[in-house]
Amino acid sequence: MTDLSAIQDALLTGDAEGVKNSVQEAVDRGVDADTILNDGLISGMDIVGEKMQTGEMFIPEVLMAAKSMSEAVEILKPFLKDGGRNRVGHVVIGTVKGDLHDIGKNLVTMMVESAGFEVTDLGVDVAPETFVEAVREKNPNIVALSALLTTTMPMMQQTVDALAESGVRDQIKIIVGGAPVTREFADRIGADGYAADAGGASKLAKSMG
Repeated sequence: MTDLSAIQDALLTGDAEGVKNSVQEAVDRGVDADTILNDGLISGMDIVGEKMQTGEMFIPEVLMAAKSMSEAVEILKPFLKDGGRNRVGHVVIGTVKGDLHDIGKNLVTMMVESAGFEVTDLGVDVAPETFVEAVREKNPNIVALSALLTTTMPMMQQTVDALAESGVRDQIKIIVGGAPVTREFADRIGADGYAADAGGASKLAKSMG
């Protein structure tokens, strides 16, 4: 078993240079790039997600860790099989229509990308029909809806309904999140899952992917 704990330790402290140096050292030692990615970087980001959920890490630290990982992946890209990562799934994500908040959505995007997902980010103020079009075009296995305003929560219901009415609902899992959103609300609108934060969203996506 290759010791990649230095990569994880550097990720947890947001030490971008340390992450890159540790990844480069592992490459120089002849460690398989996929092993470095999965057992070093992705496993490290899993720990970051768990620490975010327990309140041991906060958004600025998580952002630093995610940025450090994406920089380190650039070092690995030439060595990865097929020139890229083996994707574990595809997530279409967006903040629902009427809501312009994107910090939480962006953090979830980084966390699920760090977990190995391909992500199509539709941005903010996304209409239900835009989500439907993205599902038809991108064929994801997960759609993630974000809302930060209580006034835009009903748009989550409308988006879920639109996905059902368009005939694509059965091919996807829908997860929802945002400050005012609750598990009870997620159940009520017919979503498949709810996450309270980006770490939880990443773990939820992996369980569904």
